[in-house]
Amino acid sequence: MTASPLGDYLRGRRAQLTPETLGLPVYGRRRVVGLRREEVAMLTGVSVDYYVRLEQGREVSPSPQVLDSLGEVLRLDDDGRQHLYRLAGLSPRPASPAAVEEADSSLLELLLSWQDSPALVFGRAFDVLASNPLAEALFGGFPFSRNLTRTTFLDPGARTFYPDWHVVAENTVAGLRLADGLTPGNPVIRRVVDELQVKSPDFARMWEQHDARGKRLTSKRFRHPEVGHLELAVHVFDVRGAPGQELVVYHAPAGSPAAESLALLGTIAATRAVG
Repeated sequence: MTASPLGDYLRGRRAQLTPETLGLPVYGRRRVVGLRREEVAMLTGVSVDYYVRLEQGREVSPSPQVLDSLGEVLRLDDDGRQHLYRLAGLSPRPASPAAVEEADSSLLELLLSWQDSPALVFGRAFDVLASNPLAEALFGGFPFSRNLTRTTFLDPGARTFYPDWHVVAENTVAGLRLADGLTPGNPVIRRVVDELQVKSPDFARMWEQHDARGKRLTSKRFRHPEVGHLELAVHVFDVRGAPGQELVVYHAPAGSPAAESLALLGTIAATRAVG
């Protein structure tokens, strides 16, 4: 058997579905987690042998029609389908990223103009490439690591800082998997993945699910040690001049408790900077 990213992805997604999800009858005790290969093949409209060869990496040129059918059977969303096509070599890959990721100077000026909203620029593996003062205050100066993937899984305080830690963690892994598909073998991503697969059983388990999607959270909750509970809207923008980078802005409606907490946090940070 020859391992392949496409085969790994199909196996991972197959394991996340149950026969009941797809309206299939269940007889007796099942020895596999999720769907059987035979069930996926039947629903996709291909032979069992062909589907087995796809998972084993012996079939490397599936047609768009087969991929469309697989995407439907495996309940993939738009991000998941694009990831499937890229793994099958039927989608153009972006240009190779620069050896060193950095935020553009004009983007830094934009971040600094948002004094009431925490804003950051993320790299492909969720390295914080740039942040404004309020973001620095919100994340406490990133004391554990400026890579938020590492922080989420390795910093013991992350599970307190994020009341919805499990949701945040799953979204982080899915975003990292999507980025990995865009630039296979990217050394920045691989270093993070290799480290966390060894050091974090939670990461290793979530990574094996092969969930690939961009940021979907419309709001995020924080438990800040100085200003308490915060629930902020999340706005995510792709940086067109630097594919793979994202601008993330956290916002609170004017007059809301969260806005008052952000204002207090800004005052605390400014006072500390002067002192």
